[in-house]
Amino acid sequence: MAGRLLSLSTSIAGWHGDERAVGTPLNDAELIAMRRTRLFGATGTVLMAIGALGAGARPVIQDPTFGVRLLNLPSRIQTVSLTMTTTGAVMMTLAWLMLGRFALGERRMTRSQLDRTLLLWALPLLIAPPMYSKDVYSYLAQSEISLQGSDPYRVGPATGLGLDHVFTLSVPSLWRETPAPYGPLFLWIGRGISAITGENIVEAVLFHRLMVLIGVGLIVWATPRLARRCGVAEVSALWLGPTNPLLFMHLVAGIHNEALMLGLMLTGTEFALRGISAVRGSPPRLSADLRRSRAWPRGRADWARWYPAAMLVGGTVLITMSSQVKLPSLLALGFVVMALAHRWGGTVRAFLYAGGLLGTVSLAVMAVIGWASGLGFGWLFTLGTANVVRSWMSPPTLLALGTGQVGILLGLGDHTTAVLALTRAIGVSLIAVIVTWLLLAVLRGRLHPVGGLGVALGATVLLFPVVQPWYLLWAIIPLAAWATRPGFRAAVIVVTLVVGIFGPTANGDRFALFQIVMATLASAVIVLLLIALTHRRLPWRALPRTASGRPAGEADAPPGAPPAPPAPPTPRTDAYAESP
Repeated sequence: MAGRLLSLSTSIAGWHGDERAVGTPLNDAELIAMRRTRLFGATGTVLMAIGALGAGARPVIQDPTFGVRLLNLPSRIQTVSLTMTTTGAVMMTLAWLMLGRFALGERRMTRSQLDRTLLLWALPLLIAPPMYSKDVYSYLAQSEISLQGSDPYRVGPATGLGLDHVFTLSVPSLWRETPAPYGPLFLWIGRGISAITGENIVEAVLFHRLMVLIGVGLIVWATPRLARRCGVAEVSALWLGPTNPLLFMHLVAGIHNEALMLGLMLTGTEFALRGISAVRGSPPRLSADLRRSRAWPRGRADWARWYPAAMLVGGTVLITMSSQVKLPSLLALGFVVMALAHRWGGTVRAFLYAGGLLGTVSLAVMAVIGWASGLGFGWLFTLGTANVVRSWMSPPTLLALGTGQVGILLGLGDHTTAVLALTRAIGVSLIAVIVTWLLLAVLRGRLHPVGGLGVALGATVLLFPVVQPWYLLWAIIPLAAWATRPGFRAAVIVVTLVVGIFGPTANGDRFALFQIVMATLASAVIVLLLIALTHRRLPWRALPRTASGRPAGEADAPPGAPPAPPAPPTPRTDAYAESP
């Protein structure tokens, strides 16, 4: 059994291989193709924003487009609006796929070029109505409940605010009676937004989108730094992770608090790993260094002694804050603890010391947030609120639903609920086993903590009772900074294309079946026409090469020119050994 576990940890570690940090710059022909691709994707997000005026999750009342002739037109032609939204999402997804030619190849775009692409694609969605989800209206209602002095962990919007309240009217019926499943930090922030905006839905939604932008900014800041730490090219990690179409569609356009959760988690992980890499010696030596520097540090030597502890504590605080938005991000703290224990020798004593030290800091942060917000630890009892949803994207739930239907067809009765309870319990048990094994692999030095975190979050998403499209980003973004194998990247691309293309109908309960079918067919025709019209102007295929094998637009190397850069090093099974 131990041999099998070792083999499995080696296989997972094999997802990672160091690659060149900086590729050869793009030539003139590739720069033109890259800029056209960027514009193609930006056109898609503009179409999404316009279509959202009719197909988006607009509020029931206080709709700013109501009565405005031009802005209200999309709401009167909803099938056309859905077609525009779907077409725009597919265009952006295809543009992202084409950009991969300039992010994963031998010749790569620069970090600034990719940053400008991300910003350009996000701008049109910042002023669009919420899309693909009405969760933001639940955020508003639960925050208003907290502002009025009630406990959002005990009452839902209908009870806490009343059915005729401006926020409750826009909350989906399924969530009007349910308490808040989010952490106290997020509701505390939401309460502050409600205090500023009052009952103005438009202003409150824009403030929540600002919180999303802060989260996305933290993701963009942390991902390339984690990638550099893991020996992965920054541009490759940014392209696969923060520039992923799912982030634009569901975090920026959909306004989900996963943006803030992931941003704080990744930033905290980077700070904590900086501290771990600076730790020298055993735990007693760290304590001795701090005791010698009880006074405020003044010189370089004093700052050097404080640096590891400061980074560790700062990272732990940020990770804990992310868990007070949504709990799954607390997994990052476990992998930080194991990485620190491995740094201290990987013994049981080192584990207990690291776990006790960082665990105490984390519990203190939770207590302070619970006390300062006045919400306490009530969130621990509402974590299962979302389980009322039967999500087909969750394998345990899908298995139970399929088994229940088979029982009905065989005349055995409908036992879906009982089977659902069983499959979900098995799924949660498997999550616990897999995460424990990954933590031990990190403790023994067989797996990098960033890779372990990504795989653990991936297993959590896969086996979770409820899975939404944006949950996939929990795993995709951390793994983008560590996993480099073509098989992994190809799997992420396929999942993104499937969810990104079919995601525009995620809000399909608002539309009749014929509208969805017509919009899908029309979008397919439009996209095919666009491909036909741009097949010579956009890099749908690899750019042609010269007789010497160089891309078109690049002159052949003159005699005596320096040789090409060496190939990236052969990856080893020990991810720690490959990472700086």
